[in-house]
Amino acid sequence: MILSIYALGVGCERGCAPDELLDLVNKVLQDAAIKPSDLSGIHSIDLRRGEPAILNVAQKFNRPVCYFSAAILEEQTPSLLNPSDRVFALMGCHGVAEAAALAGFGPTGVLVVGKTKSAHATAALAVQRDKK
Repeated sequence: MILSIYALGVGCERGCAPDELLDLVNKVLQDAAIKPSDLSGIHSIDLRRGEPAILNVAQKFNRPVCYFSAAILEEQTPSLLNPSDRVFALMGCHGVAEAAALAGFGPTGVLVVGKTKSAHATAALAVQRDKK
């Protein structure tokens, strides 16, 4: 039996409306046919620690938030589907949502939904597969 657990990676601009990120995440989950209860957690960059939009998603889904440094997220660059020099210039890593989703599992994570964008936010999903 293969067990799938998903990590949600999110990024947003400072002051992003909580409903904007929540709507984006709901769309990503719906399009991927994944329930919020299938998420192991919400993952982002530590520069967004305490951002209301991210905390809102975690609260609505009753999932923990885990933040990673830009250096940890930058380690994920070879596995990113959409690396960005613009994001690197702003944040110090080539991607936030995709990298944070991957970092949620370390080397066993695989992206299943690449970066999906709204006006001020991004979201991505990674999966970890374990044989039982």
